[in-house]
Amino acid sequence: MSELLYHMIPAGPRPVAPFSHAVETDGFVFVTGQMPTDPAAPDAPLPEGIEAQTARVMDNLTIVLDGIGLGLEHVTMARIYLTQFERDYAALNALWPTFFEPGKLPARTTIGVTALAVGALVEIDLIAKRP
Repeated sequence: MSELLYHMIPAGPRPVAPFSHAVETDGFVFVTGQMPTDPAAPDAPLPEGIEAQTARVMDNLTIVLDGIGLGLEHVTMARIYLTQFERDYAALNALWPTFFEPGKLPARTTIGVTALAVGALVEIDLIAKRP
């Protein structure tokens, strides 16, 4: 096993807890779950609705991946956490494929939770693989 590499992306979202944006080992990159906060205005109100929050989370994940030379095409697995699972699951499913190339969706688990940091409706973490 190779040494662990801890990544903090200077332009990345401000962490809402003590963590690295990503940790890498043996070509795998584990990206911490991101929130729908704006890196340019981290104290601004969150976007309204599941679609807008999911888009902001994916933008934040892309910032982290870009900061280590990867993109969404390198994602192998995603975990999605929803606070309003029954209400938001269908809307999330309709939006999800738009972030990836057709026919190249990562493996995925979606979990209903009672609450998320900063009052978010959605949080997503990723596992990516270096080519």
